Amino acid sequence: MNTSVSVHFKSSETAAALIIGCVALLVLGLQPALLGALVDQQRISMEGVGMVAMGEIFALGIGTIIAEKWLPLNHLRTVALVASVLLIAINLMTLTARGDLVCIAWRVAAGLAEACLFWIATMIIIRSPKPDRLAGVFLTLQTAVQAAAALVLAKVSIASLGWGEPFVLLAILCVLPWLVASHLPAKLGMHAEDIQPSIVSWTGFFSLLVPFLHMSAIGALWAYLEPVANAAGIGMSINTLAALVLIMQIVGGGAASLSVRWGKVSQALIVSALALAALGMTMYRLPAHSTLAFAVLCAVFGFLWLFQMPFHIRLAFDIDPRGRIAMLVPPAQLVGSGFGPLVTSLTVHGNDVRHVPLLAACFSACVVLAVLLVKLGVLSRHGALSGEGSVK
Repeated sequence: MNTSVSVHFKSSETAAALIIGCVALLVLGLQPALLGALVDQQRISMEGVGMVAMGEIFALGIGTIIAEKWLPLNHLRTVALVASVLLIAINLMTLTARGDLVCIAWRVAAGLAEACLFWIATMIIIRSPKPDRLAGVFLTLQTAVQAAAALVLAKVSIASLGWGEPFVLLAILCVLPWLVASHLPAKLGMHAEDIQPSIVSWTGFFSLLVPFLHMSAIGALWAYLEPVANAAGIGMSINTLAALVLIMQIVGGGAASLSVRWGKVSQALIVSALALAALGMTMYRLPAHSTLAFAVLCAVFGFLWLFQMPFHIRLAFDIDPRGRIAMLVPPAQLVGSGFGPLVTSLTVHGNDVRHVPLLAACFSACVVLAVLLVKLGVLSRHGALSGEGSVK
């Protein structure tokens, strides 16, 4: 899919951008461990879990949009170096935080620094000749990095670091942008104003609702995975469950990378959304102490998580080949990842989290509706829906 915004990058430039993007999104894979550590040490309350998760991910998503407007395209290397230094410092300072508001403030700051790094990867992915396939490669790569980090946390314990081990590991990995920043392109070859993001139509709006709602479902269940597992009496550590989810994300991302160029977008999105809704309802009705069944559901959850995401990019480019909508897909995904935990936190009372999988199922059902609105053009008969492309 050669788009009108395509730029041919060197393989070393693309690889450097993807590695930096992996560091930016590393927190998404480690969030259960990070939040679990804060809860265990009573640094945040159970009600505050969703707020802390929401704060960082909202900042990551909205920060990416702000970065697209204000950060210089001809100083990518400087942006990567400065953002990584700030991120290292913020992750270490989180170890000193106590209370929901203080932890939210530090993680919002972390999200803004992560947004600067993620912006670099996003700009190169969207401008590549085959953005949907490169998005699939990036999703698979960043999940592999997250899975490796989660496995380290699950299997390697550093006694001297105590409960802060996840944050220290995160800070160490934030050194990676320093090692690869020199390989970034000196400039991207076009300015942001050449492809200003715009949704321009109801079709564009609903196409952005698809990744937003999908990631709301994912974020709601992912942020509360440890409390949900504990409430169900699951005899497996959260780090092991998280690693399982991340490994299956690699499988899902790989499957999407192979099929995104040939599969029908609407069918893939609807089937996977229905499967995610069924998963949430099954997890809600699962008998207590069903460790094996819960682990299998987590594995399916991981697969569905990444399988949908490259199709979000493909859907956006099908509607607008100029890439204006596609530029907003990663922020929509990230804001959705924060919105899900936010809504969930407002429904949690005390330690009762048994209903969380049902909320994820509701978000997933809404994905189906959004896809149908894009596919069928429900509002077009009133003259309000006017897509620029076509959706298969």
